This record gives sequence, structure tokens and C-alpha cells, in this order.
Amino acid sequence: MMKKSTVAISVAFTGLLAVIGFTAMAQQEMQYFRYNDKRGLNVFETPKNDTTPFTKMKVKIGGNFEETFQALTDKNTAIAVTQPGFNGNVNSLTKLTDGFDLAMANLNIDAQLSDGIRLNLTVYLASRHHEDAWVKGGYVQFDKLGFLHSKWVDNIMKSVTIKVGQFDVDYGDEHFRRTDGGNTIYNPFVENYIMDEFATEIGGEIYYHHKSGFFAMAGLTNGELNPTVVAATKIDSSTGQVNKYEPAVHGKIGYDKQLNKNTRMRLTGSFYGVESAASNTLFGGDRTGSHYYYVMENPNVASGTTISNEVDYSAFSGRYNPGFSEEVNTFMVNLFLKYRGLEFFGTFENAQGRTITEKTTRQATQYAADVVYRFPAHKENFWIGARYNSVTAEMQANTNDITINRAVGSAGWFVTRNIILKAEYVNQVYLNYAVTNILNGGQFSGTMVEASIGF
Repeated sequence: MMKKSTVAISVAFTGLLAVIGFTAMAQQEMQYFRYNDKRGLNVFETPKNDTTPFTKMKVKIGGNFEETFQALTDKNTAIAVTQPGFNGNVNSLTKLTDGFDLAMANLNIDAQLSDGIRLNLTVYLASRHHEDAWVKGGYVQFDKLGFLHSKWVDNIMKSVTIKVGQFDVDYGDEHFRRTDGGNTIYNPFVENYIMDEFATEIGGEIYYHHKSGFFAMAGLTNGELNPTVVAATKIDSSTGQVNKYEPAVHGKIGYDKQLNKNTRMRLTGSFYGVESAASNTLFGGDRTGSHYYYVMENPNVASGTTISNEVDYSAFSGRYNPGFSEEVNTFMVNLFLKYRGLEFFGTFENAQGRTITEKTTRQATQYAADVVYRFPAHKENFWIGARYNSVTAEMQANTNDITINRAVGSAGWFVTRNIILKAEYVNQVYLNYAVTNILNGGQFSGTMVEASIGF
């Protein structure tokens, strides 16, 4: 249980955020835009409603800032292991204490360039993985093509959206609800899924929206977070040939409808596939890092050096990256239901892939279920929620499939439309890891308190 002084500090910090939020200036309205505040909750692909008239070029400067207080403890049962280049037992855990984590901040720049044409540029100003400013990506979204001066095209674009640039690949629906560096507004919990499917890649996506609620998307990208023009020299162990940098394809089909005044249903299925890549990062493309700091890590390897290919002990504590860097074929099914203030969001995911040194593919499966209740009616400024998340995966150099289970309970408050305070209790356990792996018998649990601004 946190000490009273800790709670007092958290409340004082939230008050400071409130003062900052109340002084924020009004911003320009964008077309076909997802708001960075409470209005962006439960928005997935940007809406196709043409409700904002275009008068002239507009620029909107927005930002996100979060600060988290952590009170977590961890333990494991791994046997002592020494490793050349490291001091002592590399399976011992970093000693933790209650305290504030490094704050994260984003800068969001949106420009309405023309009628139905919007640009987005997001910069990570500070984060766990990259303390210095780092560009997330930028893209242009076309909801109208008026510059073609074609009534036929104008009619088609009433149902079509085109996105081009380097952007968050629209695989699955969880990436619309996840925490992204300083942006925690959309996430009722502090952290993301154990297997976090998020990557920015260069490419394009085309959406078709039908008035019935059905929609479809097809996308093509370069399959890389960090593109290269240097010719491949490594040999693919599966084909025996020099590696190829092939494009990645992804798609989504779904139904999203407000069935009546109180009920909304969204059901989607999506896939992502690439047969050969320089270094695909679909499950490791987050350049901000986990919001659980230093859990299940060894102080000697926390700088980023790992003792296996499966686990990154540095910036991504509590997550699992299956390491499908060469080939990955994965699909996900998501169900979102909202009845008045009660929400359910479910996920099933099955991924297969391999590294360039593997001849055959491995498999990873993920399940997750979120139940959130927002109240009071019509305002929904408060919420309570619960999440259960489980990953089972084949892992190199591990006899049995490993399993990671996480249970989370949360409560939160929208102080204003732009300011939130949330707290959670998390318990995560690691099963079937080899006795020589630091995660053998692993478990961490405790409380997180997070305050955040989005505008």
C-alpha cells in the first residue's frame, strides 16, 4: 500500500496538470480528425463525417504529457548464471523502490492543407526508450481529391479515405486504445498489451466506408521501421538465398455501428504479412518504452544487452516480443461493445514468424479482455475497469511453450476533457521459462498512479 505522502504528492501533481490544462488556448478544428482529448475515446479509424467546413489552411499544435508514480515489486526463481562481460549473477533482479518514473511527452502537429486533405506529424519529445526528441512519423490523409476537378472522383471519395506516409500500421484495433509515449488519454490502463503490436512503416492504406457500418481497408508498406537502401548480404536459413526486402501487406474488414441510442457494436478482423524483411518490428516497434519500469530486469543487462534473443531487458519491461524479424504472418479479431457506460473490448491474436537464422516458424497466441464502466450517465467522467491478458508462445531454447498472464484493475477520473488521473493494481506471472532464464518463476505486482494531459 502506498504511503500517505505518496498520495499527497500524486494529488499535488495532478493539481499542477489541471492548472496547465485550464490555461491551454483553443485550437483550430480539423476535418476527419481524432481528438487528442476525451472526445477521442473509442474512436478507431478517423470518422468519415463531413461536419467541419474548410475555409482556409489551418494548423493545430497539440501535445501530450504524462507522469507516473510506480510502487511495484518483483521476484523470480531462476538459478544463478554468470555471463562473460557481466559482473555477478545475471539472473538476479534489479532492486526496486517506490518513486516517480521518467516523464514522457509528445508534440502533435496537424495541418488542414486543403479541403479534405490533412497532414499529421508527431514527435516524441521525451520517452523512456529515447530521452531525446524523436520523430514518430508523418502522413497525409486524403478524404477528398478536389484538385482533380472530377465529380466522379468526388462521389467515390465520399466513401473512401487514403493515407500515405510513415504511420502507425492499422493492424488490429488495440493500437487505437494503447498508450503512446506521453499520450495515455485513450487507454483506461497504464500499460499496453503484453505482446504490443505497434510499428510505424512507410506505405499507404485505402479505406472504404459503407453507410451500413461495414468497412474495409487494404494496405502496403515497406515492412520496416528503419528503412534501408543497402543491399542485403545475409543468407536466409530457410531459403538458402540472400535475404530479400519484400513489401508487407495488411488489411482489415469490419462492422462498426451505433445500433441504437444506448448500444454500439464493432467487430473487426485484420491481418499483416511479410515473407522477408531486413528487420521487421511489428511486435517491437514502440520507440517510447514500457510504462512499467525495471521489473524483471537485471542491473547488469538493463542497458540493452540481452542474454537471449527473446527478451529485451531494457526499455520494454513486462512485454513480450516474439522476435519475428524476418517473417511474420499474423491475424487478429477484435470485438468492441458499449451499452450506455459499460464497455467490453476483446482480442484474439495468432502470429507465426521467425528470425533469419531459423528455418521454421514459431507461433505466439494472445488473448485479452477489457471491461470498463464509465459513470455518471451522459458525462462518464469516472471509470473503473479490469483487464485480463495472456500470451502463450514457442520460444527458442525453451523446451515448453512459455505463458505470461496479466491481471489489472483500474480506476480513473477525467478532471477536465484534457486531464486524467488513473490508478491501477497489476499482477503479472511468467510460466514455463527455463530455470536458467531470468523470467523463470517470475512475478511482479503493485500499484501505479498516472496523471496525463492531452490537447
